[in-house]
Amino acid sequence: MRALITGASGFTGRYVRAELERHGWEVYGLSGHHPGDQRYQLQADLGDPAALSAALAKVRPQLVIHLAAIAFVGHGDPAEFYQVNTIGTRNLLAALAELPQRPDCVILASSANVYGQGEEDAVLTEASPPNPANDYAVSKLAMEYMAKTWLPRLPIVITRPFNYTGVGQAENFLLPKIVSHFQRRATRIELGNLDVWRDFSDVRAVATAYRRLAEVKPVGEIVNICSGRTHSLREVIAMAESLTGHSLEVTVNPAFVRANEVRSLRGDPSRLRSLIGEWSMPPLEETVAWMLAASNPAATDR
Repeated sequence: MRALITGASGFTGRYVRAELERHGWEVYGLSGHHPGDQRYQLQADLGDPAALSAALAKVRPQLVIHLAAIAFVGHGDPAEFYQVNTIGTRNLLAALAELPQRPDCVILASSANVYGQGEEDAVLTEASPPNPANDYAVSKLAMEYMAKTWLPRLPIVITRPFNYTGVGQAENFLLPKIVSHFQRRATRIELGNLDVWRDFSDVRAVATAYRRLAEVKPVGEIVNICSGRTHSLREVIAMAESLTGHSLEVTVNPAFVRANEVRSLRGDPSRLRSLIGEWSMPPLEETVAWMLAASNPAATDR
């Protein structure tokens, strides 16, 4: 069974690749940079249709999991969100549709950010109306609408992952930033709005969800990937303090507070569970402890 993961060398891609390989898949990675192992890593930019077609013809994948994207909401160039996340995805789908034998399943990673700011404390289902609040979210929603036009020709599944984290995530994301400050036993940290609530998942559980969706192939579905629980950044800091025995001063930097910040994002994982069956999500405290222990083995001993 041959699988192709775009963004395979990225944070999520590394975990999804390992998950698939543990379950018998031959996994190829597609990246615009760092080709690595020439047998299992292919180099093709999403903006280069000819290179995409050539790479896909070599692999002839039965499964495609499309993770490559500009995912950091604070990315400095709004145009790149659309060029990579929307146009790049279209180039990929066009190349897949040209294959003599098309894949059995194409999973596209969208984002829970497409929901934007809903009603206060609402639990977001796949039927909740989209209300994107930034260019990243708009680019992902545009990708979803564009992808639906390919459904007659390609077996597409769209996922909407909520926030997730784990060992290896870049420090420009909030939880790794908080964890790294506690690992260094820093005396202070600058953050934005502390009273935002997010549905945080563990990247290992997210990788399992992708693999199991690939097995059941719910073509045409949109699926939330989430825990169904929310935590504020204040709670995350309290968790880290409890796990490490270290306290630090938290300063709100107005430059980090986004004008269009979504206050709360909480998802409903019911559809996911109905499709893949029982699915385990570690409590956030367990995930934070794992991240702290990655560079500080004593962190979870307290």
